[in-house]
Amino acid sequence: MSSSSRGDKPHESANRFNPFDADRPLMMKCRCGGDHAPEQHADEAGYSREFIEATLVKALLPSEPLRRRFLQAVGANTARAAIASLLPMGALEAMAQDKNPLEKKDLKIGFIAITCATPLIMADPLGFYRKEGLNVQLNKTAGWALIRDKMLNKEHDASHFLSPMPLAISLGLGSVAQPMRVATVQNINGQAITLALKHKDNRDPKNWKGFKFAIPFEYSMHNFLLRYYLAEAGLNPDTDVQLRVVPPPEMVANLRAGNIDGFLGPDPFNQRAVFDEIGFIHILSKDIWDGHPCCAFGVSEDFIKQNPNTFAALYRSVLSAAAMARDPKNRELIAKVIAPPAYLNQPETVLNQVLSGKFADGLGGVKNVPDRTDFDPVPWQSMAVWMLTQMKRWGYIKGDVNYKQIAEQVFLLTDAKKQMKLLDQKVPEGAYRKYKVMGKEFDPANAAAYASSFAISRG
Repeated sequence: MSSSSRGDKPHESANRFNPFDADRPLMMKCRCGGDHAPEQHADEAGYSREFIEATLVKALLPSEPLRRRFLQAVGANTARAAIASLLPMGALEAMAQDKNPLEKKDLKIGFIAITCATPLIMADPLGFYRKEGLNVQLNKTAGWALIRDKMLNKEHDASHFLSPMPLAISLGLGSVAQPMRVATVQNINGQAITLALKHKDNRDPKNWKGFKFAIPFEYSMHNFLLRYYLAEAGLNPDTDVQLRVVPPPEMVANLRAGNIDGFLGPDPFNQRAVFDEIGFIHILSKDIWDGHPCCAFGVSEDFIKQNPNTFAALYRSVLSAAAMARDPKNRELIAKVIAPPAYLNQPETVLNQVLSGKFADGLGGVKNVPDRTDFDPVPWQSMAVWMLTQMKRWGYIKGDVNYKQIAEQVFLLTDAKKQMKLLDQKVPEGAYRKYKVMGKEFDPANAAAYASSFAISRG
């Protein structure tokens, strides 16, 4: 699918990208810097030559008015002939392609129908996988345990993960141990604590003893953030409340039925509870930790070893999609393409509220929080260390933990930076950032001390 953030209709094949058309109207900009849609960049061998020629003309004539006058004066064909007579276009074209043969083109990728998976999902209808020569089948999956099992059984080649899951699977927590790797973070922020409307006058978590909360999985940021939030209010999440694992698509129904008092879950289900007038948004997860990771895109170590070129193509697809998703101007289009039944199966109104950050809170108010959700793909190893400290704090990990070693094995920050550089994306510096969670600083260099510093824990 090829349309602009304004919702323009796709261009027909007769209007294919022509870099020498000086009067061509602007479309959604490609990562290469050209004024064409991302999926139209180098779709065929001919596109690569056109791309190189256009780039050279821009380099030789950086002034756009001058470039337009030149092309209008000599014509596109003359310009092409002049370039071809002076430069080895065949070699340059090969360098521009710089893609080794794919070991595997037909791939199955699992996902849960939540907005956290936006880059991975939108890469299908918007053509990011196809542009890299991949034929991807996105498999909507019912719950996180099934996501894990399908990856362990190699039924899926790659997957949408909760970001702590590859850590847990690699360590053999809750399953047999199998090395899993996080290629990118899919989203940051984008979650909330949603409560049933009957609790609208009970907003102090100190008064929530006996509440029943849903979380999507034990090895999830939802579990760790909710536990953190409750413990800071003086409640022991293992004894003072009940935490129940509920697949995200079932959370709203359980809230409606009165089976739970609330949930810390992914969107769009927080907003869907408001839309259905059965719940309200108590607090966004960004107000617990602004910039926290949530979901990830990952593969097994075996897949990387057996399919390095395919893995690189997957990397390019998802990173390119994430770059598009980060631009607020594209959010309306993205809501439209991920809304259908094959993907999220949600009203566009709900998705637009989540992605734009302008939303009804369920208490009669309208909030404007542009960074309610974002799609920064960087798999910071310090994020992995924080997750490991919470696994240690709550007794999921026994014994000593080599935080740095595990984080660097599972979170492929070096690979992500390499691929971002190849895509001309801004490459961040460092690996171990400090964070603040509910006002308390987390220094990954002192992970063991941090994990044992909490008054309420199970470790």
